[in-house]
This record gives sequence, C-alpha cells and structure tokens, in this order.
Amino acid sequence: MPSGGVRSRVHTASAALYDALYRWKDYRGEAERVHAVIQEHKRSAGNALLDVACGTGAHLTHLRRWYAAEGLEISAEMLAVARQRCPDVRFHQADMTGFDLGRQFDAVVCLFGSIGYAGTPERLAAALQAMARHLLPGGLLLLEPWLGPDDYAPRGLHATFVDEPELKVARINANRIEGRLSVLEFHYLVGTSDGVHSFAERHELGLFTRDEYLAGLRAAGLEATEGPEGLIGRGLYLGLRAA
Repeated sequence: MPSGGVRSRVHTASAALYDALYRWKDYRGEAERVHAVIQEHKRSAGNALLDVACGTGAHLTHLRRWYAAEGLEISAEMLAVARQRCPDVRFHQADMTGFDLGRQFDAVVCLFGSIGYAGTPERLAAALQAMARHLLPGGLLLLEPWLGPDDYAPRGLHATFVDEPELKVARINANRIEGRLSVLEFHYLVGTSDGVHSFAERHELGLFTRDEYLAGLRAAGLEATEGPEGLIGRGLYLGLRAA
C-alpha cells in the first residue's frame, strides 16, 4: 500500500487523482465496521454523524445509509469531488483544528490517518477539542490514527500506479522524519488525453504516540479508550462524551 494513505491538508493538485490512487481501499467494508463500532459504544439516541477530513466523501457514500451525515474538509478541490459524489450530503470547508459548525452530532469520525495532518501535539489537542465540542451527550468520537513514532520507516521508498484507458499515473515517494513530523515527498507523473504532466507535493504528518492520543481525548472531556484493531491495522481510539 502507499506509505501515505492519507490526504494532504493544504496541497490540492492531486485531488482529481485521489479516488483512482486509492481504488484498492474497501470503503464499504470500512464503513460497515465503523457503523458497528459506533452502534456498540455510543449512548445518544440519534443518528447525526460528522466525518472530519472527509476528503472525496468515499466513506460518506456508505455511512449515509445509516446516518444523517455531514462532511468537513479543508480542501476545496476535495470537497468538489465529494459534493458531486454525495449531492444529498451537507459539506463544510474548515480546518479540523478550529471549526465551529454551531451544532452537535451523535458520532464524529476522523478516518484514514487524517489526524496526522494536525502536525503538532498542540494542534492535535485543538483538533480533538473541536471534535469533542461537536458531540452530543452520549456521543462517540471515533479516530483512526496516523502512524506513530515507532511505526514510521524514515527511509522508505514507495510507488503507486494507475493504469486506466484514459488515465495513467505514477506516484513515487520517499519518506523522511524531521523532528516529530513524517515527511512524504510525492512526485506525480500523469498522462491523460490532453497530454503528460508532472508535479510534486510535500505532505507533513505528526507522529503522535498512544499516550498523546489518549491524553488529548481525556483533556477534551471524553472517556478515552482504545478500540478494536482498526480498519487497516493502525488501531482505533474512541472518545465517549458523558451522558
């Protein structure tokens, strides 16, 4: 799998390629697992859900089967894809570290390691506090973490390829660690009927520890636990707001 597996918080050139690059991902199966965990742990009675850092809305395509779902994403280009995919879903453009939608939800989810884009422990804490503020009493926050300091290979080399009739993509990246950041330098070579072009993106994700996730959830006023093994082997963290 690609070493990144997550969206960029600020770079948007690859938004149009995102779904093709992650076509291998089982969004339906992951949404079913997320739904099962929410139903097992949440204590509120409603079905309002917010997907934070929702990207192109691929999880929401399935989560909206069970929930009155909304999405939040900082990238306008990602949101454009999500709105086309889920025209009946309400979307918000905002940074996950400081958003205020003026309402609360029964479940808030942040999936596929997107929380890593918080970058620093301070911004991680701010993001968890913003999500917690949007939970109803008895509501559940479900967080799928990015890789931790002991899990990230600092000198890994990875490649992902798309070979479709009208789209060819080669994405190559090398990993680095700079302080507490995992740095992924993505280089794209893209071919379409209009020609071939290339571009690069730098993605920076914070390498947060288990203790930082749990402490951040508790500081946000939530009952924090580690959930099941997760969706792709990275685990889950759960934060329950007291009823």
